[in-house]
Amino acid sequence: MDQKQCNKEILEAVRFHPFFQGVDYNTALSLIQDCEIRNYEKQEMMLKKDKPREGLLLIMEGTSEVFVRNDHNEREEVLEVVQKGELIGFSSLADFLGVAKPSKTEVMVEVRAVSSVKALFIPFEVITRRWDDPNVHDYLLTQVSIRLKDIYGSLAEQVKLARDFGENDAFMMRVQDLMSESVVAVSPATSVQETARKMHEKRTSSVLVTDGSVLKGIITERDMVSRVVAKGIPLSTESQHIMTKNPHTISKLAYYYDAISLTLLKGVKHLPVMEDSKVIGIVTLSDLLRKKNANVMKTIQKIEQADEQTLPTVKNAIYEVLDTLLKDQVPILKTLDIVTKLYDRLVIRAVELSVAKLKGEGLDQPCSFAFYQMGSSGRGEQFMLTDQDHFLVYETSSESAVNYYTLLGKEITAHMEAAGYARCKGLMMCSEGKWRGSVTEWQERLRKWMLHSTNDNLLLAQNFFSYRFITGSLTLHEEFEASFVDLLQRSKIFLFRLAQIEKDYQIPTLDQPIRSLFKLERKSIDMKKEVLFPYHHSLQILSILNGKTSGTPIEKIEYLEGKGTLTHAFAHDLKEAVDQILSLYVNQRWQQAKRGVELKSTVGFTQLSTREKEELILSLKTLKELQSQVFAHFSV
Repeated sequence: MDQKQCNKEILEAVRFHPFFQGVDYNTALSLIQDCEIRNYEKQEMMLKKDKPREGLLLIMEGTSEVFVRNDHNEREEVLEVVQKGELIGFSSLADFLGVAKPSKTEVMVEVRAVSSVKALFIPFEVITRRWDDPNVHDYLLTQVSIRLKDIYGSLAEQVKLARDFGENDAFMMRVQDLMSESVVAVSPATSVQETARKMHEKRTSSVLVTDGSVLKGIITERDMVSRVVAKGIPLSTESQHIMTKNPHTISKLAYYYDAISLTLLKGVKHLPVMEDSKVIGIVTLSDLLRKKNANVMKTIQKIEQADEQTLPTVKNAIYEVLDTLLKDQVPILKTLDIVTKLYDRLVIRAVELSVAKLKGEGLDQPCSFAFYQMGSSGRGEQFMLTDQDHFLVYETSSESAVNYYTLLGKEITAHMEAAGYARCKGLMMCSEGKWRGSVTEWQERLRKWMLHSTNDNLLLAQNFFSYRFITGSLTLHEEFEASFVDLLQRSKIFLFRLAQIEKDYQIPTLDQPIRSLFKLERKSIDMKKEVLFPYHHSLQILSILNGKTSGTPIEKIEYLEGKGTLTHAFAHDLKEAVDQILSLYVNQRWQQAKRGVELKSTVGFTQLSTREKEELILSLKTLKELQSQVFAHFSV
């Protein structure tokens, strides 16, 4: 294609833009002749700081973001998102007009492409030729005013966040600022007696086992009691025989919330701190809790020591932990990880109390069982106690097993209700006969849902496939999942029906520029019904299609990435989008709960900051793309 034809096509694409309106065709073509098309790949820098601007960039395709980088702490703050039809480079107009004061150090914002971007570079000489047109004057003045207002709002938000981080900065601290550099270590051949003597002399609750500079294991006070004293192991036994091999470790550059999350999620209280594969310190759960929130330790103790009388007090303790994590701006996915682990402990305790109560009545387990949760708990997204969604699987369908687990199902439901979980209005609880059974019975239920894909059965299946194993026999759990692998491989019609339902619940998009949101007929969005449910169901369908039936949404995303169904880049974008959506949803619901008002999942656009609106638009596009993959696969 020759240059003349190329210019005509560019003009055709931008001729209705205010900058090119009001002039005849030939004049517009001459303006275009002096402009230049520039293409940028995703994440490519479009404008760098301290580099003189030579004109404006008109976005023709794609999305870019304007941001500032703090060179001291390497944090970046996005000031605005610029989309198709918008201009970049307004800060340079002061130079063009000759009104900017001379400055020895010129520090500017930077611009990078969020997606592939096609932009038209408009040099200052072209702007000069259009400057006398009052319509262009009005357009540029309006754009500068609107963008200035948005950026001021965004800057105010960043100042507030910075202040919040300054007042509640412990969760943002690095492990290197919390760890103890004094590490007590022994060799694998050191005797248990010598190891115990060292622990006593150094007044430490753990000893690392190292071979030269290589970490081999860890021995804690609890190990000494449970593995030596309780079992009567000779004191001359080498430490390598009682140590915990390959212990969980953490980098010195990890954040506080990474450390607290790891201790809770993995159930450990001592973390060797690493740098370049070498141990440089150790951080304990006590260290972490002394530095910040003793409520976490108190909550864990409350859960582990809870009985039927104290079980109801645990909920408020977990709520205190949740409130702290949200106040301290801990990433929402990490917050949900921590809170989910605490709730899991609470539920496991309720199950333990239920088993203990039956045992006290002379009833022993006739066979192994596995307990599962569904819904928000199954997805690992429950931050406040709602209603119960759970089921039981047991090994055999003998009369004794049926009788025992009928009683256990009722006890579990009652104990969970005492802990603060409301009974499910839809009766999806293991106290109900259709939500407990042997592996074979569950296989038959699933087959029925698939063969008779009524709306009611599809609804049951949607809820069921949000399940997550909580406690019980891991061997039985593996047998349970393996039991319907063949069924699912022959379930194309069933999955097609699920995809058909989702066609009626498409995730909305807000393609207009941020400043146009208030001109839209749509003034709000239901985050639960319009966004989260369709996202969960789409991910559910793709996961089942690829052989995964359980786990949290993040685990399913990572599984699909590993299978090659989702690209690495899209999986990353998807997790970022989910993080933004859940952050809005969780924070709003939590604030409503604290104020004692009705809990709503509808978010009004006027309630959002400029930055939140920008992130919402990009997040919805990403989730919409996931849903589109499902529709494309089934051609619905």
